[in-house]
Amino acid sequence: MNSNHPLKELYVWIWLPGETEPVVAGKLTTQGTTYLFNYGRSYLDRDNAISIYDAELSLRQGLIPLLPGLGMPGCLRDAAPDAWGRKVILNKRFGRAASEVDPGAVDELTYLIESGSDRIGALDFQLSPTEYVPRHAAGAPLEELMEAAELIERGVPLTPELAQALQHGTSIGGARPKALVESNSRKYIAKFSASTDLYSIVKSEFVAMRLAALAGLDVAPVSLLNVAGKDVLMVTRFDRVPASAGWQRKGIVSALTMLQLDEMMARYASYHDLANLVREKFTNAPGTLRELFSRIVFNILIGNTDDHARNHAAFWDGRMLQLTPAYDICPQPRHGRTASQAMRITGADNSSRIVTCLEAAPHFLLRDAEAARIVEGQLNCIEENWSRVCDEAALNEVDRNLLWRNQVLNPFAFEGVEGGPLSGLSAYQEK
Repeated sequence: MNSNHPLKELYVWIWLPGETEPVVAGKLTTQGTTYLFNYGRSYLDRDNAISIYDAELSLRQGLIPLLPGLGMPGCLRDAAPDAWGRKVILNKRFGRAASEVDPGAVDELTYLIESGSDRIGALDFQLSPTEYVPRHAAGAPLEELMEAAELIERGVPLTPELAQALQHGTSIGGARPKALVESNSRKYIAKFSASTDLYSIVKSEFVAMRLAALAGLDVAPVSLLNVAGKDVLMVTRFDRVPASAGWQRKGIVSALTMLQLDEMMARYASYHDLANLVREKFTNAPGTLRELFSRIVFNILIGNTDDHARNHAAFWDGRMLQLTPAYDICPQPRHGRTASQAMRITGADNSSRIVTCLEAAPHFLLRDAEAARIVEGQLNCIEENWSRVCDEAALNEVDRNLLWRNQVLNPFAFEGVEGGPLSGLSAYQEK
């Protein structure tokens, strides 16, 4: 579809738990500058119907009011393309003029219907309430997908064939170039380098994700490929389950949605509030709180300050939430000593320091000694495995030196540990 007339409505289709075919759940309608949803009668009559996310869209008849401050249900916005996907769609619609187009000038329904169908989570969007027509591309070689991504970055219009190949991945989140790939009964997100990269961000993310797994965190499996002389990070998708009849899809909501915020309010997101939600709505709350605390610590130690609320998510089965594996853990470019996390850790404090985590530990049901053991265990893991994992990634010496004690184990992370349970780490401030 490539109409200049704004859409007024779209139908939301959902894969119910354990199913390999979607059913129509309801309709998303434009109401001025907002978007409202209502469930279809046929869906409400189903014995196995679940809410898309009950904190926002509980099973009920009629238009469902938006939560305060939102222009669209967050659980539906989670399935929309982000910066990269929108750039691809604008390239397809406007060609060379795409770089001059304000992404906000295109309405959300257009982004939803022009993005691929294999989006994150268990939803898709259609023009019809009765016929489901997936927007899939034939499997394209990684070389072609990389070529298409490079052309998008340069603002060059794609051929119809390349546009179709890359459109498949427009529905996944994030700002960096990527594509969706299926191989060996698995589905992957393939992440490419960008022309603006000053060092190997692809390899840096691989190193961080591998170290996170070695440190005991629950993370998405990753591997590295070299395609046409360029690095590609392959991230195994955790929202798809292969079955004999096809693919099952797992419902997902972001922490931004769970916290009832949108991008304009994301600066108010806090781990404290997320921990409160874990107590109320998550399976295995104590284990989840420990995992969440461990992820905060690791992000600080590894230098990942891009831990915003869209980079945390939970599976939704219609009844309870369960933390997804961690993803998008990558050391971020850094200048100077101080740094801040994207989400508040305790109170209004989001400083990238271990002492900030220790102050927050009781809210995660952790005693000081247990929190200290988590920090020490991760620190030892990073130090012991850094060289080996960098070798595995074939990360060059220049990039290693750039990351080590700068993004990774930056001295600022250890400021203020004097005299506390981790006072022995104060030496890292001078390293």
